[in-house]
Amino acid sequence: MTIGLQRSATVRSAALPVTDAGEAEASAARVGNAALFGGLALLTALIVVLDVTTGNDLRIVPLLVVVPAFVSVFGTIRQTVGVATWIMAVVVASRLVSGGSFWDLASGVVFTVLACGLGVGSCVLRIRHATEIARLRTAAVALQRQILRPLPVLTGHVVAHGVYAPIEEDRLVGGDIYEIVESPYGTRVIIGDVQGKGIAAIGAGFAALGAFREAAIREPTLTGVADALEDAVVRHNTFSAQTGETERFVTALILGIDDGDRVLAVNCGHLPPRLLHDGAAAPVPLRQTSVPLGMAELSSEPRVAEQLDFPSGATLLVFTDGVTEARNSVGAFYPLDTRLGRWAGSGSREVLDALHADLDAFTGGVRRDDIAVLALRRAPAGSRSPVLAGEGARRAAQAFGER
Repeated sequence: MTIGLQRSATVRSAALPVTDAGEAEASAARVGNAALFGGLALLTALIVVLDVTTGNDLRIVPLLVVVPAFVSVFGTIRQTVGVATWIMAVVVASRLVSGGSFWDLASGVVFTVLACGLGVGSCVLRIRHATEIARLRTAAVALQRQILRPLPVLTGHVVAHGVYAPIEEDRLVGGDIYEIVESPYGTRVIIGDVQGKGIAAIGAGFAALGAFREAAIREPTLTGVADALEDAVVRHNTFSAQTGETERFVTALILGIDDGDRVLAVNCGHLPPRLLHDGAAAPVPLRQTSVPLGMAELSSEPRVAEQLDFPSGATLLVFTDGVTEARNSVGAFYPLDTRLGRWAGSGSREVLDALHADLDAFTGGVRRDDIAVLALRRAPAGSRSPVLAGEGARRAAQAFGER
Protein backbone atom coordinates (compact mmCIF):
# COMPACT_ATOMS: atom_id res chain seq x y z
CA MET A 1 0.00 0.00 0.00
CA THR A 2 2.75 2.44 0.97
CA ILE A 3 4.73 1.62 -2.17
CA GLY A 4 1.68 2.32 -4.32
CA LEU A 5 1.09 5.66 -2.63
CA GLN A 6 4.73 6.67 -3.07
CA ARG A 7 4.60 5.75 -6.74
CA SER A 8 1.41 7.80 -7.18
CA ALA A 9 3.03 10.78 -5.47
CA THR A 10 6.07 10.47 -7.73
CA VAL A 11 3.90 10.45 -10.85
CA ARG A 12 1.96 13.51 -9.75
CA SER A 13 5.15 15.37 -8.78
CA ALA A 14 6.64 14.69 -12.20
CA ALA A 15 3.68 16.46 -13.77
CA LEU A 16 4.30 19.70 -11.90
CA PRO A 17 5.24 22.71 -14.06
CA VAL A 18 8.81 23.98 -13.95
CA THR A 19 10.11 27.52 -14.33
CA ASP A 20 11.76 26.78 -17.71
CA ALA A 21 8.38 25.78 -19.16
CA GLY A 22 6.85 29.13 -18.21
CA GLU A 23 9.77 31.04 -19.68
CA ALA A 24 9.69 28.98 -22.87
CA GLU A 25 5.98 29.67 -23.28
CA ALA A 26 6.58 33.41 -22.89
CA SER A 27 9.04 33.43 -25.82
CA ALA A 28 7.31 30.79 -27.96
CA ALA A 29 6.06 31.56 -31.45
CA ARG A 30 2.34 32.15 -31.74
CA VAL A 31 2.36 31.92 -35.53
CA GLY A 32 4.31 29.34 -37.53
CA ASN A 33 7.13 30.44 -39.83
CA ALA A 34 5.37 29.09 -42.91
CA ALA A 35 2.21 31.08 -42.26
CA LEU A 36 4.08 34.22 -41.22
CA PHE A 37 6.52 34.43 -44.12
CA GLY A 38 3.99 33.13 -46.63
CA GLY A 39 1.66 35.93 -45.62
CA LEU A 40 4.54 38.39 -45.73
CA ALA A 41 5.39 37.35 -49.30
CA LEU A 42 1.78 37.80 -50.40
CA LEU A 43 1.55 41.20 -48.70
CA THR A 44 4.80 42.33 -50.30
CA ALA A 45 3.65 41.23 -53.73
CA LEU A 46 0.34 43.07 -53.31
CA ILE A 47 2.03 46.29 -52.14
CA VAL A 48 4.59 46.19 -54.95
CA VAL A 49 1.87 45.69 -57.57
CA LEU A 50 -0.12 48.59 -56.16
CA ASP A 51 3.01 50.72 -56.03
CA VAL A 52 3.80 50.02 -59.68
CA THR A 53 0.18 50.67 -60.65
CA THR A 54 -0.02 54.06 -58.94
CA GLY A 55 3.28 55.21 -60.47
CA ASN A 56 5.61 57.82 -59.00
CA ASP A 57 2.82 60.03 -57.75
CA LEU A 58 2.11 57.79 -54.73
CA ARG A 59 4.78 55.54 -53.28
CA ILE A 60 3.16 52.69 -51.26
CA VAL A 61 6.15 50.37 -50.66
CA PRO A 62 7.61 52.55 -47.83
CA LEU A 63 4.45 51.78 -45.84
CA LEU A 64 5.82 48.26 -45.32
CA VAL A 65 8.03 49.61 -42.52
CA VAL A 66 5.08 49.20 -40.10
CA VAL A 67 5.07 45.41 -40.59
CA PRO A 68 7.98 44.64 -38.17
CA ALA A 69 6.21 46.63 -35.44
CA PHE A 70 3.06 44.58 -36.03
CA VAL A 71 4.96 41.27 -35.97
CA SER A 72 6.73 42.28 -32.73
CA VAL A 73 3.40 42.00 -30.90
CA PHE A 74 3.09 38.23 -31.42
CA GLY A 75 6.28 36.99 -33.08
CA THR A 76 9.56 35.72 -31.70
CA ILE A 77 12.76 37.73 -31.90
CA ARG A 78 14.00 35.62 -34.79
CA GLN A 79 10.75 36.05 -36.67
CA THR A 80 10.76 39.82 -36.12
CA VAL A 81 14.40 40.09 -37.23
CA GLY A 82 13.62 38.02 -40.34
CA VAL A 83 10.63 40.18 -41.21
CA ALA A 84 12.60 43.40 -40.57
CA THR A 85 15.45 42.22 -42.80
CA TRP A 86 13.04 41.36 -45.59
CA ILE A 87 11.22 44.69 -45.33
CA MET A 88 14.49 46.66 -45.35
CA ALA A 89 15.63 44.82 -48.47
CA VAL A 90 12.32 45.42 -50.28
CA VAL A 91 12.04 49.11 -49.31
CA VAL A 92 15.69 49.92 -50.11
CA ALA A 93 15.43 48.09 -53.46
CA SER A 94 12.27 50.06 -54.23
CA ARG A 95 14.06 53.31 -53.43
CA LEU A 96 16.97 52.41 -55.69
CA VAL A 97 14.67 51.48 -58.56
CA SER A 98 12.51 54.59 -58.24
CA GLY A 99 15.56 56.83 -58.30
CA GLY A 100 15.75 60.31 -56.81
CA SER A 101 18.41 62.48 -55.20
CA PHE A 102 21.08 61.11 -52.88
CA TRP A 103 19.50 62.74 -49.84
CA ASP A 104 16.06 61.34 -50.66
CA LEU A 105 17.59 57.88 -50.94
CA ALA A 106 19.68 58.26 -47.76
CA SER A 107 16.79 59.61 -45.68
CA GLY A 108 14.52 56.79 -46.89
CA VAL A 109 17.09 54.12 -45.99
CA VAL A 110 17.75 55.65 -42.54
CA PHE A 111 14.03 55.88 -41.79
CA THR A 112 13.49 52.28 -42.87
CA VAL A 113 16.38 50.99 -40.71
CA LEU A 114 15.17 52.95 -37.68
CA ALA A 115 11.57 51.76 -38.06
CA CYS A 116 12.61 48.13 -38.43
CA GLY A 117 15.04 48.47 -35.53
CA LEU A 118 12.27 49.83 -33.31
CA GLY A 119 10.12 46.83 -34.22
CA VAL A 120 12.87 44.40 -33.25
CA GLY A 121 13.57 46.32 -30.04
CA SER A 122 9.89 46.27 -29.09
CA CYS A 123 9.83 42.50 -29.56
CA VAL A 124 12.91 42.05 -27.38
CA LEU A 125 11.40 44.17 -24.58
CA ARG A 126 8.05 42.37 -24.81
CA ILE A 127 9.59 38.92 -24.53
CA ARG A 128 11.97 40.00 -21.76
CA HIS A 129 9.06 41.40 -19.72
CA ALA A 130 6.91 38.31 -20.33
CA THR A 131 9.79 36.04 -19.35
CA GLU A 132 10.40 37.94 -16.10
CA ILE A 133 6.71 37.78 -15.23
CA ALA A 134 6.61 34.05 -16.00
CA ARG A 135 9.71 33.46 -13.86
CA LEU A 136 8.30 35.36 -10.87
CA ARG A 137 4.87 33.79 -11.21
CA THR A 138 6.18 30.25 -11.48
CA ALA A 139 8.65 30.80 -8.63
CA ALA A 140 5.76 31.74 -6.33
CA VAL A 141 3.82 28.65 -7.39
CA ALA A 142 6.89 26.43 -6.98
CA LEU A 143 7.36 27.86 -3.48
CA GLN A 144 3.82 26.87 -2.58
CA ARG A 145 4.30 23.37 -3.97
CA GLN A 146 7.58 22.85 -2.12
CA ILE A 147 6.20 23.90 1.26
CA LEU A 148 2.92 22.03 0.99
CA ARG A 149 3.22 18.30 1.60
CA PRO A 150 3.23 16.08 -1.51
CA LEU A 151 0.13 13.95 -1.84
CA PRO A 152 -1.04 11.26 -1.19
CA VAL A 153 -0.23 10.87 2.52
CA LEU A 154 -0.67 7.71 4.60
CA THR A 155 -0.84 7.79 8.40
CA GLY A 156 -1.91 5.24 10.95
CA HIS A 157 -5.50 6.54 10.76
CA VAL A 158 -6.14 8.01 7.34
CA VAL A 159 -5.23 7.92 3.65
CA ALA A 160 -5.29 11.41 2.15
CA HIS A 161 -5.40 11.95 -1.59
CA GLY A 162 -5.67 15.44 -2.95
CA VAL A 163 -5.60 17.98 -5.74
CA TYR A 164 -3.79 21.29 -5.46
CA ALA A 165 -4.01 23.64 -8.46
CA PRO A 166 -2.66 27.19 -8.10
CA ILE A 167 -3.85 29.59 -10.76
CA GLU A 168 -0.39 30.94 -11.76
CA GLU A 169 -1.56 34.40 -12.80
CA ASP A 170 -0.06 37.78 -11.96
CA ARG A 171 -1.26 39.14 -8.61
CA LEU A 172 -3.65 36.19 -8.25
CA VAL A 173 -1.42 33.69 -6.47
CA GLY A 174 -3.54 32.58 -3.55
CA GLY A 175 -2.89 31.27 -0.07
CA ASP A 176 -4.65 27.89 0.05
CA ILE A 177 -3.03 25.57 2.59
CA TYR A 178 -3.39 21.98 3.75
CA GLU A 179 -1.48 19.59 5.99
CA ILE A 180 -1.78 16.13 7.53
CA VAL A 181 0.15 15.42 10.75
CA GLU A 182 0.28 12.22 12.79
CA SER A 183 0.37 12.93 16.53
CA PRO A 184 0.03 11.05 19.84
CA TYR A 185 -3.62 12.14 19.80
CA GLY A 186 -4.48 10.85 16.33
CA THR A 187 -4.08 12.31 12.87
CA ARG A 188 -4.68 16.05 12.60
CA VAL A 189 -5.72 17.60 9.28
CA ILE A 190 -6.09 21.22 8.24
CA ILE A 191 -7.33 22.84 5.08
CA GLY A 192 -7.49 26.61 4.88
CA ASP A 193 -7.75 29.66 2.67
CA VAL A 194 -6.11 33.01 3.30
CA GLN A 195 -8.02 36.19 2.57
CA GLY A 196 -6.77 37.93 -0.56
CA LYS A 197 -4.13 37.14 -3.15
CA GLY A 198 -0.44 37.67 -3.73
CA ILE A 199 2.80 37.00 -1.87
CA ALA A 200 1.45 38.56 1.34
CA ALA A 201 -1.38 36.03 1.35
CA ILE A 202 1.13 33.21 0.92
CA GLY A 203 3.03 34.56 3.94
CA ALA A 204 -0.05 34.47 6.15
CA GLY A 205 -0.83 30.95 4.97
CA PHE A 206 2.67 29.74 5.75
CA ALA A 207 2.48 31.30 9.23
CA ALA A 208 -0.66 29.27 9.94
CA LEU A 209 0.83 26.17 8.34
CA GLY A 210 4.01 26.28 10.43
CA ALA A 211 2.02 26.78 13.61
CA PHE A 212 -0.22 23.83 12.76
CA ARG A 213 2.71 21.47 12.25
CA GLU A 214 3.95 22.18 15.77
CA ALA A 215 0.62 22.52 17.55
CA ALA A 216 -0.82 19.35 15.99
CA ILE A 217 1.84 17.31 17.79
CA ARG A 218 2.09 19.40 20.95
CA GLU A 219 -1.54 20.20 21.85
CA PRO A 220 -3.67 17.41 23.37
CA THR A 221 -6.97 19.02 22.28
CA LEU A 222 -8.12 20.17 18.86
CA THR A 223 -9.28 23.49 20.29
CA GLY A 224 -5.77 23.97 21.64
CA VAL A 225 -4.48 23.53 18.10
CA ALA A 226 -6.94 26.15 16.86
CA ASP A 227 -5.89 28.58 19.61
CA ALA A 228 -2.23 28.14 18.64
CA LEU A 229 -3.09 28.92 15.02
CA GLU A 230 -5.04 31.98 16.13
CA ASP A 231 -1.98 33.27 18.00
CA ALA A 232 0.25 32.63 14.98
CA VAL A 233 -2.01 34.55 12.59
CA VAL A 234 -2.35 37.44 15.05
CA ARG A 235 1.45 37.63 15.39
CA HIS A 236 1.81 37.57 11.62
CA ASN A 237 -0.75 40.37 11.27
CA THR A 238 1.07 42.43 13.89
CA PHE A 239 4.30 42.11 11.92
CA SER A 240 2.46 42.86 8.67
CA ALA A 241 1.01 46.06 10.14
CA GLN A 242 4.49 47.17 11.22
CA THR A 243 5.84 46.66 7.71
CA GLY A 244 2.89 48.35 5.97
CA GLU A 245 1.23 45.16 4.73
CA THR A 246 -2.48 44.40 4.93
CA GLU A 247 -3.67 42.30 7.87
CA ARG A 248 -5.38 39.08 6.79
CA PHE A 249 -7.55 36.34 8.22
CA VAL A 250 -7.53 32.63 7.42
CA THR A 251 -10.59 30.41 7.12
CA ALA A 252 -9.71 26.89 8.23
CA LEU A 253 -11.23 23.51 8.98
CA ILE A 254 -9.23 21.48 11.50
CA LEU A 255 -9.93 17.77 11.90
CA GLY A 256 -8.85 15.19 14.45
CA ILE A 257 -9.11 11.56 13.33
CA ASP A 258 -8.55 8.51 15.54
CA ASP A 259 -9.56 4.84 15.35
CA GLY A 260 -13.28 5.47 15.99
CA ASP A 261 -16.05 6.00 13.45
CA ARG A 262 -16.31 9.72 14.17
CA VAL A 263 -14.03 12.69 13.60
CA LEU A 264 -13.56 15.86 15.65
CA ALA A 265 -13.81 19.16 13.79
CA VAL A 266 -13.10 22.78 14.67
CA ASN A 267 -14.47 25.06 11.98
CA CYS A 268 -12.95 28.52 11.72
CA GLY A 269 -15.23 30.09 9.13
CA HIS A 270 -14.52 27.45 6.50
CA LEU A 271 -16.77 25.53 4.12
CA PRO A 272 -18.41 22.37 5.48
CA PRO A 273 -17.03 19.08 4.14
CA ARG A 274 -18.89 16.53 2.04
CA LEU A 275 -19.33 12.87 2.98
CA LEU A 276 -19.42 10.25 0.22
CA HIS A 277 -20.75 6.94 1.55
CA ASP A 278 -22.97 4.09 0.34
CA GLY A 279 -23.33 5.63 -3.12
CA ALA A 280 -24.55 9.02 -1.85
CA ALA A 281 -22.89 12.40 -1.33
CA ALA A 282 -24.13 14.96 1.18
CA PRO A 283 -22.89 18.07 3.00
CA VAL A 284 -21.79 17.47 6.58
CA PRO A 285 -23.60 19.97 8.82
CA LEU A 286 -21.33 22.04 11.09
CA ARG A 287 -23.31 23.63 13.89
CA GLN A 288 -20.38 25.19 15.76
CA THR A 289 -18.77 27.46 13.17
CA SER A 290 -16.55 30.16 14.66
CA VAL A 291 -14.82 33.21 13.18
CA PRO A 292 -11.77 32.79 10.92
CA LEU A 293 -8.27 32.63 12.34
CA GLY A 294 -6.98 36.08 13.21
CA MET A 295 -10.42 37.42 14.17
CA ALA A 296 -11.06 35.78 17.57
CA GLU A 297 -11.08 39.15 19.32
CA LEU A 298 -14.26 40.01 17.41
CA SER A 299 -16.17 37.12 18.98
CA SER A 300 -16.97 36.41 22.61
CA GLU A 301 -17.61 32.72 21.88
CA PRO A 302 -14.71 30.29 22.34
CA ARG A 303 -13.95 27.79 19.61
CA VAL A 304 -15.39 24.35 20.23
CA ALA A 305 -14.90 20.94 18.65
CA GLU A 306 -17.84 18.92 17.37
CA GLN A 307 -18.12 15.33 16.23
CA LEU A 308 -18.84 14.29 12.66
CA ASP A 309 -19.67 10.87 11.25
CA PHE A 310 -16.77 9.23 9.40
CA PRO A 311 -17.54 5.52 9.01
CA SER A 312 -15.17 3.00 7.50
CA GLY A 313 -15.35 2.98 3.70
CA ALA A 314 -16.56 6.59 3.52
CA THR A 315 -14.72 9.47 1.86
CA LEU A 316 -14.61 12.82 3.61
CA LEU A 317 -14.04 15.58 1.07
CA VAL A 318 -12.68 18.94 2.30
CA PHE A 319 -11.91 21.83 -0.04
CA THR A 320 -11.42 25.57 -0.46
CA ASP A 321 -13.79 28.03 -2.09
CA GLY A 322 -11.93 27.83 -5.39
CA VAL A 323 -14.20 24.84 -6.00
CA THR A 324 -17.59 26.18 -4.94
CA GLU A 325 -17.01 29.68 -6.34
CA ALA A 326 -15.77 28.55 -9.75
CA ARG A 327 -17.93 30.08 -12.50
CA ASN A 328 -18.72 29.18 -16.07
CA SER A 329 -18.90 31.55 -19.03
CA VAL A 330 -22.33 32.89 -18.02
CA GLY A 331 -21.37 33.44 -14.37
CA ALA A 332 -23.10 30.41 -12.81
CA PHE A 333 -21.40 28.78 -9.80
CA TYR A 334 -20.09 25.24 -9.97
CA PRO A 335 -22.81 22.77 -8.77
CA LEU A 336 -20.56 20.75 -6.47
CA ASP A 337 -23.18 18.67 -4.68
CA THR A 338 -24.92 17.69 -7.90
CA ARG A 339 -21.66 16.59 -9.51
CA LEU A 340 -20.45 14.70 -6.43
CA GLY A 341 -23.63 12.64 -6.50
CA ARG A 342 -22.50 11.19 -9.84
CA TRP A 343 -19.19 9.97 -8.41
CA ALA A 344 -20.26 8.95 -4.90
CA GLY A 345 -19.64 5.27 -5.60
CA SER A 346 -16.08 5.81 -6.86
CA GLY A 347 -12.79 5.68 -4.99
CA SER A 348 -11.06 8.78 -3.62
CA ARG A 349 -8.58 9.07 -6.46
CA GLU A 350 -11.28 8.62 -9.10
CA VAL A 351 -13.48 11.27 -7.44
CA LEU A 352 -10.63 13.78 -7.38
CA ASP A 353 -9.67 13.13 -11.00
CA ALA A 354 -13.28 13.50 -12.11
CA LEU A 355 -13.76 16.66 -10.03
CA HIS A 356 -10.60 18.30 -11.37
CA ALA A 357 -11.44 17.49 -15.00
CA ASP A 358 -15.05 18.62 -14.55
CA LEU A 359 -13.97 21.93 -13.01
CA ASP A 360 -11.70 22.62 -15.98
CA ALA A 361 -14.51 21.80 -18.39
CA PHE A 362 -17.05 23.90 -16.45
CA THR A 363 -14.84 27.00 -16.29
CA GLY A 364 -13.37 26.56 -19.75
CA GLY A 365 -9.94 26.48 -18.15
CA VAL A 366 -10.34 30.03 -16.79
CA ARG A 367 -10.02 30.13 -13.00
CA ARG A 368 -9.74 33.05 -10.61
CA ASP A 369 -8.75 31.23 -7.44
CA ASP A 370 -6.60 28.37 -6.26
CA ILE A 371 -8.13 24.94 -5.82
CA ALA A 372 -7.24 22.68 -2.90
CA VAL A 373 -9.18 19.47 -2.26
CA LEU A 374 -8.43 16.59 0.13
CA ALA A 375 -10.20 13.25 -0.03
CA LEU A 376 -9.81 11.43 3.30
CA ARG A 377 -10.48 7.74 3.90
CA ARG A 378 -9.72 5.63 6.92
CA ALA A 379 -6.43 3.77 6.55
CA PRO A 380 -6.77 0.01 6.02
CA ALA A 381 -5.92 -2.15 9.02
CA GLY A 382 -2.25 -3.03 9.15
CA SER A 383 -1.18 -0.45 6.56
CA ARG A 384 1.28 0.96 9.11
CA SER A 385 2.47 -0.17 12.50
CA PRO A 386 0.50 1.88 15.04
CA VAL A 387 3.20 1.20 17.66
CA LEU A 388 5.99 2.67 15.55
CA ALA A 389 3.79 5.54 14.39
CA GLY A 390 2.85 6.34 17.95
CA GLU A 391 6.44 6.22 19.17
CA GLY A 392 7.55 8.57 16.40
CA ALA A 393 4.77 11.01 17.15
CA ARG A 394 5.51 10.93 20.88
CA ARG A 395 9.21 11.63 20.29
CA ALA A 396 8.25 14.60 18.10
CA ALA A 397 5.85 15.87 20.75
CA GLN A 398 8.56 15.52 23.42
CA ALA A 399 11.02 17.41 21.24
CA PHE A 400 8.57 20.30 20.81
CA GLY A 401 7.86 20.28 24.52
CA GLU A 402 11.54 20.69 25.37
CA ARG A 403 11.90 23.87 23.30
